[in-house]
Amino acid sequence: MRILGVASASAAIVLGVSSSALACNIRDFKAEAKCEGGKGVIVVTDTDASGTPAHVSVFLEGSSGVETKVGEQEVKGSAQGTPVTFPEDWKPSATYRVHIKAANLVDEDIKPSLVTASTACTTDSPTPTAPSKPKPKPSKSAPAESATPAPSASASSSAPASAPSNAPSPAAGDSNLAETGANSNTGLIAGVAGALVVVGGGAVYFGMRRRGARGNG
Repeated sequence: MRILGVASASAAIVLGVSSSALACNIRDFKAEAKCEGGKGVIVVTDTDASGTPAHVSVFLEGSSGVETKVGEQEVKGSAQGTPVTFPEDWKPSATYRVHIKAANLVDEDIKPSLVTASTACTTDSPTPTAPSKPKPKPSKSAPAESATPAPSASASSSAPASAPSNAPSPAAGDSNLAETGANSNTGLIAGVAGALVVVGGGAVYFGMRRRGARGNG
């Protein structure tokens, strides 16, 4: 009987140690600040092999001691680890408090507090650049100017305007005479005039003789 009692006590101790080893505890949880797709996230992983449901709450600790709640989620752990992700565009060297509540087994924070990296997340894809403006096509060269310069407006305006002449315009006959030249009637007119002069002179001569004869008689 004594042997059976010792064996039973030993089995109870072993079962108690085993059950306490499998029970959920704060060491089954791990918090990390990561980058996914260029965005910041906080990932809490539950490695509780017993699968005890747990409630995870994440808080951002401010410099003045004021906390900002990031979010809360339920998680059921596994031996391989079950992660829960909190989208959070965290800043470099920021501090987060992660609290775990699992039934009546765990009700405490993960120690030490989570401190983010000193470098913020960067986007994986390159930042799109604005399309470059098309370069203007070179304009065709203007045709070369002619060698002879055109008279300027000032030169043309400074030339004296021809004053209207007061002299009478030549008669049509004079104009025709000047224009016809050798074909004009000038020679004929001069001949007739000479003949008239001769006739007139003869008439005067004969008249004077007749008067002289009358005076002598």
